[in-house]
Amino acid sequence: MKIQKQKIYTSQFVFICLSSIFFSASFNMLIPELPNYLSNLGGSEYKGLIIALFTLTAGLSRPFSGKLTDTIGRKPVLIFGAIVCVITGLFYPILTSVTGFLFLRLLHGFSTGFSPTAIATYVSDIIPENRLGEAMGIQGLCFSTGFALGPALGSYIKLYTDYNALFYSSSFMALLSIILVVRVKETLVHRQKFKLQTLKISKSDIIAKEALPAACITFISYLGFGVVLTLIPDWSDHLGIINKGTFFIVFTFASIFVRIIAGKISDIYGRKIMIITGLVFLILALLLLGKLDSIYGMLVAATFYGLAMGIISPTVNAWTIDLSNPSTKGKSIATMYIALEAGIGFGALFSGWYYQDVLNKIPIIFYVCAFFAFLGFIYMLFYKKTIVNN
Repeated sequence: MKIQKQKIYTSQFVFICLSSIFFSASFNMLIPELPNYLSNLGGSEYKGLIIALFTLTAGLSRPFSGKLTDTIGRKPVLIFGAIVCVITGLFYPILTSVTGFLFLRLLHGFSTGFSPTAIATYVSDIIPENRLGEAMGIQGLCFSTGFALGPALGSYIKLYTDYNALFYSSSFMALLSIILVVRVKETLVHRQKFKLQTLKISKSDIIAKEALPAACITFISYLGFGVVLTLIPDWSDHLGIINKGTFFIVFTFASIFVRIIAGKISDIYGRKIMIITGLVFLILALLLLGKLDSIYGMLVAATFYGLAMGIISPTVNAWTIDLSNPSTKGKSIATMYIALEAGIGFGALFSGWYYQDVLNKIPIIFYVCAFFAFLGFIYMLFYKKTIVNN
């Protein structure tokens, strides 16, 4: 009964959530304008690498972030990821060749390889188990708020200033995210001092086998996200939408309405039913993106996409914690995020490779993603192990 009375709205939780908003906004505010920026540099054929390189280093760094989160602490790993955002934002205006830009995208990916792992682990430390889904929904809501406001703000800044102002604004957002968590308490009890040897990774440090079911659904769910990040800017141009962040605004506002309630429902009735529901919305959203070739059609699809990810994201995050061993939560969360980055990366690479600036290929790409989401739906229907947190 004591656990049920525990609060989740502590000052630590509030500051972590606020930090998530600014951290998410810092790198997402660049997304809508980077395809044109790369084209201006003479690298239009490399548009698929904008997201793919970012997710590559994010994925490769996950085993390190998971191990470091479980050894030196949650807070240092969180701050390190934000520092990477600050530094790369300052260097985009300096390295203005195609090669330099792609190198910075590779470096920038380390930010999301570290901070989100630490944030999710930190939240799981301070939240009672029976309210974990709810808390993950709130934290995810904050991250998504940054995801929505970031692209819209980024496009606005670029519209009235220039690319350099956009990059510097990205750095400033990341700096604010650091300031917000400087005073929060570390939650890892038995911390170790950082040593170079700590970075030595063995096979057992890379993947938490117990988290693989959640990782599988994460990979399938985020394939489409990599496609969306790569193609929506050009699709928006095709449809005559001036602010390329419009899709992401609608997507996020739709997810706002379901994230908290989805987390609460999964705490009560189980993760499985909510994940299956989310996958149904995801399939529908991807089919609509391919079928409805109009501004209103894209906005309807964005709404369904927001509902889908608003259900899936917090539920899978909580499920990952359910499946994890208490002493290696960081590794389990890192495993889930490896799958997330792999899904985004493969989606971006495939769409960039197949698209090649031929607009009538875009619907086909969305249909392929819908098929993979359907496979995830079938997997969850036949998944037998109980996945509600007891």
